[in-house]
Amino acid sequence: MTDRLGPIPFAHMTASQQVAAQAVIDGPRGALYGPFVPLIRSPELMAAAQRMGEYLRYRSAIGTRLTELAILVTARQWSQQVEWAIHAPIAREYGIAETTIAAIAERRQPPDLPADEALVLTFCQQLHRQQRVDDATYAAALAAFGEHGVVDLMGINGYYTFLAMVMNAAQTAVPPTDAPALPD
Repeated sequence: MTDRLGPIPFAHMTASQQVAAQAVIDGPRGALYGPFVPLIRSPELMAAAQRMGEYLRYRSAIGTRLTELAILVTARQWSQQVEWAIHAPIAREYGIAETTIAAIAERRQPPDLPADEALVLTFCQQLHRQQRVDDATYAAALAAFGEHGVVDLMGINGYYTFLAMVMNAAQTAVPPTDAPALPD
């Protein structure tokens, strides 16, 4: 697969691209990588996306561990290798069990999930597969995370779906990782 929208050297970027790129570089990500490589072609869109993503990834109301789990479910749903390569190691670092990560990759139900992880997994899978969340799952998520947390959880799924679509269409190159590639 050829990377359709590969990196642009900083010196070859337009002034608006340089401003948008520098904002990503100066933020918690520290570099322009993954979805921001193709998105730099639309600096205003990229700037808006990176601000939303910075909030959802680093400060969501459900916390980093559950955010990373939701990202993995989304990456698996979209067979998005870049998201998986970046976030599987981070999920592991934040306490998502290796057996859970492997099961999600293989489209299996993870064994012995903590209650909060089982709830996030179910919520995300329903949202992706059924395009809605059933009343029981929504009520459980509301009780566990409050309205703020439920909205952030929906936002995480939507944001990482957007990034997956961008990278799948752009055929963004997968960075080096210790995470096994998602199976077909």
